[in-house]
Parts: sequence; structure tokens; C-alpha cells
Amino acid sequence: MTDNTNNKAEDTKSLNFIEHIIEEDIREGKHEGRIHTRFPPEPNGYLHIGHAKAFCLDFGLAEQYGGKCNLRFDDTNPAREDVEYVDAIKEDIQWLGFEWEDREYYASDYFGELYHYAEKLIRKEKAYVCHLSAKEISDNRGTPTEPGKDSPYRNRSVEENLELFAKMKAGDFQDDTCTLRAKVDMTSPNMHMRDPILYRIRHIAHHRTGNEWCIYPMYDWAHGQSDSIEGITHSLCTLEFEVHRPLYEWFIAELGIFPSRQIEFARLNLSYTIMSKRKLLQLVENGQVSGWDDPRMPTLSGLRRRGYTSDSIKNFVNTIGIAKRNNVIDVALLEFAVREDLNKKAPRVMAVLDPIKLIIDNYPDDLVEELETINNPEDESMGVRTMPFCKEIYIERNDFMEDPPKKFFRLAPGREVRLKSAYFVTAQSFEKDENGNITVVHCTYDPDTKSGSATVTRKVKGTLHWVSAKHALDAEVRQYDRLFMDSDPDGHKDKDFMEFLNPDSLTIIKGCKMEPSLSSARYPDHFQFQRLGYFNCDKDSTETNPVFNRTVPLRDTWKQKK
Repeated sequence: MTDNTNNKAEDTKSLNFIEHIIEEDIREGKHEGRIHTRFPPEPNGYLHIGHAKAFCLDFGLAEQYGGKCNLRFDDTNPAREDVEYVDAIKEDIQWLGFEWEDREYYASDYFGELYHYAEKLIRKEKAYVCHLSAKEISDNRGTPTEPGKDSPYRNRSVEENLELFAKMKAGDFQDDTCTLRAKVDMTSPNMHMRDPILYRIRHIAHHRTGNEWCIYPMYDWAHGQSDSIEGITHSLCTLEFEVHRPLYEWFIAELGIFPSRQIEFARLNLSYTIMSKRKLLQLVENGQVSGWDDPRMPTLSGLRRRGYTSDSIKNFVNTIGIAKRNNVIDVALLEFAVREDLNKKAPRVMAVLDPIKLIIDNYPDDLVEELETINNPEDESMGVRTMPFCKEIYIERNDFMEDPPKKFFRLAPGREVRLKSAYFVTAQSFEKDENGNITVVHCTYDPDTKSGSATVTRKVKGTLHWVSAKHALDAEVRQYDRLFMDSDPDGHKDKDFMEFLNPDSLTIIKGCKMEPSLSSARYPDHFQFQRLGYFNCDKDSTETNPVFNRTVPLRDTWKQKK
């Protein structure tokens, strides 16, 4: 008989705490075993890598347990929301491979129901119209150690509150002249329970409802009730919403509606990264980056444009897991996940970013050979291609030194190296310009050392990449680095995060030389430039001006630079 005890223990141990909750609910037959989650972004900015963790969890758990996941836009603040953000959010979610089928909802879909729910609270004497200003409400709220003060409007009659609330809806009051507040407990140690605002007046058009409404629900009011309306069984939120949960549950109890359960998990915090949408917007508006999809941004559109793959992001999210306590993940782990994925998928090509001409003096003047090279040694199914080779080629400037140090294994006078997929060459001489810069290196080659030849017995320590000068494609390369120089740019109370911007986060290199096969590259094609890193074709690229972005270097060089 097979003993499955250890296997069961391992399976149980591998579950995260949310999976434990879900499986316990299923065993108990809660909600008839139904699992229904939702991803509820506010359409006031682009999604970033932290949101990816959240919606991978929401959609992933629904898929894992045979349930459903809704996409719901919590569009309760028309002053900050835009259709552009709605479209971008949907594109990002689909890019990572998730679908919501016909379950695309908006909090604005429920404005009518939310209004009637508010009337229900008024009739139960659990809500009232308050004419205190925002400052007065804040001043009366107290502190975490001192109770708040009741609003002088707190004990209005049900009839008066219903009449005033109807006038708010009808547009009879100007912005910020009154609010609807829940009547909870002004002495509660939880500040969110001290008569929170449910509605405020905003005479502003909404991106979906137009001018139909001039009162808009606050996030805490709309969010929980929308969960209930949709029958969400497990409402997954990040830890900052833990203190909101008592209010979430108070609304459910007072309204007698479907009891969605809020569960909090640790948000994703990355080193050297800002995760606040408000501050990311500030970077965009101040021109520190070119837009939300700037490849230095942690937005999914920015990461996608930089060359990050959807699989690498999902693998990263799975690696870091789900926890109950906040911590900071080293951004190097995300970069490692990208390298791991691209190493398997990206074809190897040759590109020279800082070219210097190498002339093979004993190579026939008019000969052009087509030399075979493998596309990706990690995946033989990707096959091989040919590259043109001739008398004049380009190599990297730093691959030749006139007077090299002892452990320099590249090209130098009298030294022999291998040209990748080609021949052994030996440097004989070089030319300089009037400033003393080396402009041309002269070499000789050994025709018996052609790559793949079984007769080659001697070894060399250096192998260089190269590009045929006659056939080279001129291109622009944008080398991106981390946007911030401090590991916690948002963690300094006495300094603005902008002070930590990395002035070298973008270096544009023109006049790069690339193998001719890259003329067919299109956004977002990925490549490994031999010995240089992983790159992708940028969306700005054209036939006359090819543009490539550095996604990540071949290894983590950040610690070395610091």
C-alpha cells in the first residue's frame, strides 16, 4: 500500500494562506462551493507591476478552482478618470493572458443601486446629510488616541435627510457644500469607522454616465457594495485595506446584502521603484519620462515596450508568492526572471554598439562568404541562419587595446582571437586619427580555422562578435537603466523622491552596426545581442531608422556599478 501522508503534507504546505481559506470554504460548502473573484482597478492611471501581482492572483485563483473573475472598473472619481486608462488596463490584462469573457463591469453600472442602498441606511438612521466643510470634518474626526466629535447635523430626522439627499442628487447644492455620511461611531479606535463620507458633490461629467449624476460615491462605499451586487465570494485586497474591513463588514450587516469576504495580502514592493500611481503620473506630467509606456517606468506598458515578456512577469509573480506581511523584493529578481525567459526564446544576433573597423589584410578583396550560425543553443528547433562575411568588418571599440592589461583576452597587437562563427584573426597593426583615437585595426586571418572545421586544434581565449561592414544595418540603440539610484526612493521623509532620479537611466547610441537580418525586426521582437544583453525592437522603429531597446544586460551589473 502506498503511503500518501508525506505527499499530502507537501501539497498542504505549498498552499498559500488564501488558497487555504478557499479550500476550507469549498469543504464547508460555503456559497455552494462557488468561487468568484474580481479585479477592481481605478481607471486613473496605467497598471504597474504591483497590479500584475494582484490580477494574476484574482484571475489565477478563479482559474485554479474552476470559478470566475470579473473585471470591474471602480470609476467613482470622474475628475481623475479617462477612457484611455480603461483601454490600457484591458490591454495589459490580456497581454498577460487573462480573459474576463462577458464580465466587464463598472461601479458606475451600480450608481442607481448604490443610491437606493444609501436611502436604506438613511431610513435605518444609519446615514445623514452633513453640511460641515472638509476641513471641519477632518478637525472633528479626532486622532487615533482621542475620540472624534459628533457633527451638529448627525441627528437630523429621517425625513429631512431623505429630502436633502434627494436635493444633492438633483443638483441643488454646489460642490463640497454637503456630504452624505454613515452614522457609525465617532469614538471608534478605527478612524475609518468615524462617520465616513459616502457621497460628495461633483458637478463634473463622468466618462460613462455623462452628466446624469452630480453626486459620486466614495471608494469605500462603492467598492464593497459592488462586490456584493456581483456576488463576489472572495474580495482580495492589499494590506492597506485591512483597516477598512470593519467598515466593509458593517455595510454588509446594515444593508443585509450578500456577504462578500475581504481578504488582505501583502502588496508588491520593489527596490529602486516607485509604485504610487500619483507619483508615476507626476513623472509623466513633469516630463521626466516620455509617457506611461516609457521603458523605464514600472508600468506594464512600459515593461512591455522595454522587452519584458508576459511569461517572465508571471513567473516572477509566482516566484515571490503570496504573503501576509509587507516586504521589499529586490528588482534584480524581476530582471533575473526576464533573463531566464529570454534566454530560452530570444535568437542570438550580432550587433556592434561602438564600432571600430577591422580590416583583414589577407582576405580576398571581393569575396563574400555566407557563414552559418545557430539562432539559439537553448532551443535547437530555432535552427540556423547565415551571415555575410567579408574583408572589412566592425567590432566593438573596447574589444581592441593597444597596450592591454595582463588578463585582457580580447584583441591586441600580435594576439589571436576567434570571430564568432567565422575565423581566427591576429592583430597586426592599427591606425589613429589626429586626436590619438584608434580608427582601424589591421588583422590577418587563418583560412584553416573556419568555424565548424574539424581541423582546428589550437585554442584561443577570446571570442568576439562582429558585423560585415559592407552589409551592416545602421541603427539606434536606447540603453535603459534603473530610473532611481536609491533602493527606496519613496522612503525618505525629508527628501522628495525626484531627488533620486538616475541621470543615466537612458543613453541613446546612434550609428550602431547590426547584422542585416535585423532589417526585418518589428516591435516587440526580442533578441540577444551576443555578449551585450537582451534587446527588443522598439515601437518607434522604422525601416529607415531601426531602434532597439536594451531590456536587461546579460547579468546583473548594478551592484558592480554601485
